[in-house]
Amino acid sequence: MSRFVLNQVRKGSYMDSVALMKISSRLKNVDGVIEAGLMMGTPANHQIMDDAGVLADAGREAAPGDLVIAIAAADQESAEQALEIAISELDQPKDVAGESQDFNPRTIRTAVAQNPGTNLALISVAGDYAGSEARKALRRGLNVMIFSDNVPVSEEISLKEEARELGLLVMGPDCGTAIINGVPLAFANRVPRGDVGLVGASGTGLQEVSCLIGRLGAGVSHAIGVGGRDLSEEVGGLSTLTALDMLDEDLSTRHIVLISKPPAKAVVEKIFARIARSPKSFTVCLIGMDQMDLPANATFAATLKAAAESATGKTLDASHSGNGRPAPAGRGVVRGLYSGGTLAAEAQLIFLRHQCAVSSNVPVPGASALNQSEGHAMIDLGSDEYTQGRPHPMIDPAVRDAALEEALADAKVKVLLLDIILGYGAHGDPAGYFTEKLDKWGNNDTIVVASVCGGDDDFQGRDRQIEKLRRANVLVAPSNADAAELAYALIEDG
Repeated sequence: MSRFVLNQVRKGSYMDSVALMKISSRLKNVDGVIEAGLMMGTPANHQIMDDAGVLADAGREAAPGDLVIAIAAADQESAEQALEIAISELDQPKDVAGESQDFNPRTIRTAVAQNPGTNLALISVAGDYAGSEARKALRRGLNVMIFSDNVPVSEEISLKEEARELGLLVMGPDCGTAIINGVPLAFANRVPRGDVGLVGASGTGLQEVSCLIGRLGAGVSHAIGVGGRDLSEEVGGLSTLTALDMLDEDLSTRHIVLISKPPAKAVVEKIFARIARSPKSFTVCLIGMDQMDLPANATFAATLKAAAESATGKTLDASHSGNGRPAPAGRGVVRGLYSGGTLAAEAQLIFLRHQCAVSSNVPVPGASALNQSEGHAMIDLGSDEYTQGRPHPMIDPAVRDAALEEALADAKVKVLLLDIILGYGAHGDPAGYFTEKLDKWGNNDTIVVASVCGGDDDFQGRDRQIEKLRRANVLVAPSNADAAELAYALIEDG
């Protein structure tokens, strides 16, 4: 197959990774395009583009602060057409509704001058520069959400200590989800306003719990992401403590839910001591930790579903949407293909609690390193080894294609588990995408079980997504925990 490679370099031009990934995904749908990527010209990205066969001589000259548009196509005309689309997208960015954005300040100072009432800055620049931009925002009295990753932990600690002294909050680094005053930020969902506040070191954990709270008839006051390292021993829960202080003072918040993977022991003690001083009630969901000694005003939740139920005092119906009661799957294994890391962790824990051996590329305590040749496996396809140089599977479901085709062709795999995540930043029709692939690669021997993480008002339409899955004979469980329980029951009954 012929291959024409075209690069354009934009000197000193930076855009955040989510925006670039979305443009890359659009370019790949252009007729004749084989591969495409928009990446900063760092040495690591040069290697990624070279390995993908999209790097030309022009791109090799790009510096770390330069943006490379890299396209490989079957012919020059297709490559130039894709380049034209990329340039248009870059020169006139659009919002989630597809409307052109008129507000495009180039510095924090300009942004604050144009909007003097602003009190939060979202930082999404290369990790090397994120700390300095966040510090500029803090010193202008702004709370900060750092979407960027690859920020040194020492810089994170310094920023968070400065923020606490200023009475401000740093969410992140690598904070992908937040809802502040009803406004979804980054990967978040449209959920009802209410009196439940969330604090989480997990993006998909916040999404799952906030959406389940909405479906249980309640609402969220704020969902504060703190970054995956905040509850580590080094960082010491600095932003979690600040978030708890803020929610304590927030009159609209009645109950607070804390969501995380297991923190360091010393940090748990510090956080629990802070919870004990609060006049509000709490739910503590530390995925992977067993029942623990909690303050009197806190309740333990073993799963994200249980956390939402605890916060609302209501119970989610566990029945699946499907065509009658499914037949047992028979002897075989369950393969989970996840885009949400916390959802993959939750599924592992459910299988472990049923005394089932399970492996994963991101194993929780008790699980083993990934081994797809035998036993149940839960794979986080949003992990770095699958997304290096590629969009996250929430943005581009094609990242899961190879694993999906392999699982459906594996005679040992009797049940396939999927998470379908909706909301801002996510693919416009993930269920439609997967049902096409299931129709192409599916077989009658594999039962597919899915959960849809989304709010009723998300633009993808949760009900529409579920209906598409049901028409493809996918069993849709009301939560990720229920999907894992259903998958286990199908294998156990068989």
